[in-house]
Amino acid sequence: MPSPPPAPPWWTQLSPAAGACSMATGIISIGLHLTGHELLSRITLALAAVVWTVLAVDFAVLLLGDQARWRAEARTPAALTAVAATTVLGTRVSTLGRQTAAEALLALSAALWPVLLLVVVRHWRRRMSGSVFLACVATQGIAVLGATLAAAEDVAWPAHAALVLFWLGLLLYAVALYHFDLRQVAVGAGDQWVAGGALAISALAGAKLLTAAGDGGPYLWNDDDNDVLRTATVALLVLDLAWYCVLAMAEIVWRRPRYDTLRWSTVFPMGMTAAATLSVATAADVPWLRGPGQVLLWITVAVWLVVLGGAVRAVGAPRT
Repeated sequence: MPSPPPAPPWWTQLSPAAGACSMATGIISIGLHLTGHELLSRITLALAAVVWTVLAVDFAVLLLGDQARWRAEARTPAALTAVAATTVLGTRVSTLGRQTAAEALLALSAALWPVLLLVVVRHWRRRMSGSVFLACVATQGIAVLGATLAAAEDVAWPAHAALVLFWLGLLLYAVALYHFDLRQVAVGAGDQWVAGGALAISALAGAKLLTAAGDGGPYLWNDDDNDVLRTATVALLVLDLAWYCVLAMAEIVWRRPRYDTLRWSTVFPMGMTAAATLSVATAADVPWLRGPGQVLLWITVAVWLVVLGGAVRAVGAPRT
């Protein structure tokens, strides 16, 4: 009897949802940078970059060699993790002073965004999982990176484009909320947390826009516009923290201890909430928020380690 063909490498079997691993690790790197833990931040950045590279290679291989599977995966909301992960990586790279690399990542994410967004939105339906909010996350991710580059390079146009995407992202959040199945709070496998994470990255985008328009930066908008943006940013953070409390309580009431790839979609919103809290503390001049932001960051690091352990066990488990 001929021996069965060897199993393909595990990394070629990853679903688009695995992109949340790079997103989660990247946002922890940003949070560690914001709290002054630079060595740990660079280590997690390197890990995020490795995961992003593996997924990017897999994305390209599928596009060139298995277009049927690529089209099938592109129709799922999780496909937008390709955009979101690229923007998170680009944002952290920009803080290292590597603006050319960050610009390249912005260009790549901006090229992918309309193609994947249109395909994904066309296949929305009622009662979807939390991944439906990735339309907002991907859009706000580009806004975050654009505003970050505007502040770093003292150029106005990326911030103006980011502001448009900021408001578009909020519109996409409202539409996604209409399609979201609220029962996922109790039964979701992990991506129900994106309902809050999308608000967190929206608050982070607002904070980055406020920073870009700060003292010494390019003129972007008048004081009234700035006040509206500040109010919206703080309100988004409050709503995000409310979602965080609801989702955390749901995890206690309806325990789901088994590992699932979608658990990376739990870590990312938790980390994004921490990063948004820390950023809003500075941008909106609410310094007391730094304490809660740091607590949320270390909670995220602990959850990241637990999920990483589950992922390692899943990769090492025998396949039948």
